[in-house]
Amino acid sequence: MPIYPMRPWLAALLLVMLALVAWPSGPIQAQRGGGRIPYDALTPDRYDSRFTLARLYYQRYEGWRFDWPEMEEHLSRILADLTTFRPSHARNNVFRMDDPELLKYPVAYLSEPGYWFPTETEALGLREYIDKGGFLIVDDFHFEDEWAVFERAMKQVLPNGRIERLDISHPVFNSFFPIMSLRVPYPGRLGQQGLMGEFFGIHDPEDPANRLRVVINYNMDIGDYMEHSMEGRYAVAPTNEAYKFGINYLVYGLTH
Repeated sequence: MPIYPMRPWLAALLLVMLALVAWPSGPIQAQRGGGRIPYDALTPDRYDSRFTLARLYYQRYEGWRFDWPEMEEHLSRILADLTTFRPSHARNNVFRMDDPELLKYPVAYLSEPGYWFPTETEALGLREYIDKGGFLIVDDFHFEDEWAVFERAMKQVLPNGRIERLDISHPVFNSFFPIMSLRVPYPGRLGQQGLMGEFFGIHDPEDPANRLRVVINYNMDIGDYMEHSMEGRYAVAPTNEAYKFGINYLVYGLTH
């Protein structure tokens, strides 16, 4: 199905409006709380062919669920309004990395990889997902110690993968919205103190078109911007940019 972008000024206006609307979060809110959520309580909804952003689960730390499920709910609603996608609005979109069902979902999201220590089966499962064409979005981590943990884990998943810095000319930043600058502050206090996002990627070395397989938001948390857009917690401009990044990633992942 073709994806028709709107005129830039209209799309931007809708983003400003939608980012400030309070959407109900529904009954799954009661599951979040502050304690641990047993994975068994998060059995993914049955695949129904509509688009679902798969969120990746990992053990030892609760960072996998940060900004969930509001991030997905808000992003899905904007995606439905601005594109011809048919998002499922699935409540339970959490998958183990070695779950064969994950292979049905073309785009996956990994939160807080600075605390991610994959098991051998998880690393192999995620490698198979990426090798078969899955597109991975990595988000919500900062500082060198978290980068070191992520880099070690990513090397376990893709031993031959090269992490490269992306610049504004990369097609992923122009797949739907034309992103004009990569200077977007980290949400909250750190951004106010000058911490700016950096963007990296891993390409497919065997693809003549040099397809991007993994996009990495470092010193950035677009999920947090999207989660709290209903509250107006952060400034409108970077919140809108976070939605633009998110939608561009989804469009790129589904068209490449």
